[in-house]
Parts: sequence; C-alpha cells; structure tokens
Amino acid sequence: MYSARSFRVLRPGESAIVDVDLPPPGPDDVVVRTRWSAISRGTELLVYRGGVPAGQAERMRAPFQVGDFPGPVTYGYLAVGVVESGPAELLGRDVFCLHPHQTRFVVPASAVSVVPDDVPAGRAVLAGTVETAVNALWDAGPRVGDRIAVVGAGMVGCSVAALLAPIPGVEVQLVDVDPTRAEVAAALGVGFAAPEDARGGCDLVVHTSATQAGLARSLELLGVEGEVIEMSWYGDRPVSVPLGEGFHAGRLAVRSSQVGMVSGARRARRTYADRMTLALRLLADERFEALITRTVPFESLPDTMADLAAGAPGLAVRVQYGGS
Repeated sequence: MYSARSFRVLRPGESAIVDVDLPPPGPDDVVVRTRWSAISRGTELLVYRGGVPAGQAERMRAPFQVGDFPGPVTYGYLAVGVVESGPAELLGRDVFCLHPHQTRFVVPASAVSVVPDDVPAGRAVLAGTVETAVNALWDAGPRVGDRIAVVGAGMVGCSVAALLAPIPGVEVQLVDVDPTRAEVAAALGVGFAAPEDARGGCDLVVHTSATQAGLARSLELLGVEGEVIEMSWYGDRPVSVPLGEGFHAGRLAVRSSQVGMVSGARRARRTYADRMTLALRLLADERFEALITRTVPFESLPDTMADLAAGAPGLAVRVQYGGS
C-alpha cells in the first residue's frame, strides 16, 4: 500500500498537511513521486478563502480533487513528478499532471503528459498556466501587426504576453497596477504600462486581472470594433460592465475564454492532450523562468497559503518536494 502527504484546505482560511493512503495501482495506472508543484494564485486562493460559488462547485472541481467546497478539500492542478511504477515507456520519466499538492499519487497513465527533455522539471509546473494561455490565443486569433494590451500581469497574463511577443509586427503592452511587473515584462520582451498610462486604440485586449476596474480599463483601451478576451474568474463577486459611453458607438465586443473546453476555433482538430503537449513544448523557452518568483518547501504550504491570502507579492510560487 502506498501512502503520501497531502495539502488540504480544512475550512476557509485554514489548511494543513495530512497523511493519506493511496489506492493500489491498476494495470493502466502510474505511481508518480512528486518533484515540484505550483500554486495557482487566482483559483487556489479563491478555494482557500471559501469563495467558490455554490452554483459553480461542479465546474470548479479539479480533476483529482478530494472532498467538496468549501472544505475539507484537496485542491490543485500543477504537479510534476517522476513515474515510479507503470508502463515501461513512462518509467523514470518526468511527467506533468493536473493533480493537487501531494508527495505521491496514483492516476491513470492517460492523465499524465511527458515533460520534454529540453524542459526543466521545475519549469514544467507552469504547463497548466501556459495551456490556458494557448487556449486564449486560439480564441483571440491575434493577427500580424496587431496592437494588443494584456491587462493584469499575473501568471496567466504574463503567459499570454509571452506567447504573443514573437508574432511578427505585434506590439504587446502588459498593463498592471504593480510597477514591479515592469521587470517581468522586460524579461518577456514586451512593453509595460500602468493602467492610466496604457496605450489605447488596441485591436485586441486580453483581460486577466479579475477586477472590475481592469475590465473597464480594457474596454477603454480598445479601438473601433476591437475585442476584449475576458479570462478572469470572479468567483462569487458581482461585476459591473460599463456598456455606456463608447461601447456601442465603437462596436466593441467582450468574449470569454476558459480552459475547461478546447477553443471552438481548434476543437475539431485538437484534443486536450494536443493542447497540453503544445504547452509543455513551449516551456522550452527560458523566458518563462521570469514567472517563477518564489520557491517554498512542501511542508510549509499551510503558512505559504496564509501568506499569499494576506497579499504577499510575486507571481508563481513553486513548491519543492524532498529529494527533488
């Protein structure tokens, strides 16, 4: 019988590391010893604070979540580990899995994606975030030479900006209230501006700040017949959308993008596995290292989550497991 240590939200604002027994692996399963994981600050902090709306509880379930909202619940989906048991072609390989923070886990072999040899395992924890950005770009369909703003320089916003930057002729500006994000923007090769200084007349704005003010500013930055791709998840917070002033005259549009379904623009030709494989391949780009601003040991997760909920700065928090 395999056992493991797992991070669990006991109730809103309270968490702990607990011991768990793992199910015996079946013939189509793999046993993975976790090396690294990462905290999704937006969604995981929403879960930690108890902010998941009752009507969205099923949609918000992580693939290998244990328990229900608001708790006790084991939640998370950015894990990288080495296969200890399973099909011969996976043994000893580093794999990514949409699994909560846990020292070891048993899942179907079909649930893991092999990390490419040229992608460091510690960077591969960003695969779920980059996958979200890939889906957004499939939804947005940016064109050569577009003027694009990304409002909200969190993990998702920075990943979107990183993928947009190499498109020929595209002008990308990362917009955020935190001036320290200018350093990350520079590392990604894109411009940076505070909301009040951002350049208008955009063909496309991608909004990821999860704030009402950010959405309003996104609409203001559009040129005539421009479009906002709304990626934010607001949880149980009501949000007002400013549809007065120039919205109708400018023939503006707001369209949602969410990773739970493959973008309709690619759904007939791409699977979830295809999208994840692409995300992992893109992480060979060293620029993504700029998104990892803090590394903590697994056993410190309860204190780390409390720290993040209290407003600790930074982008991706990477979790290191013993013997990584």
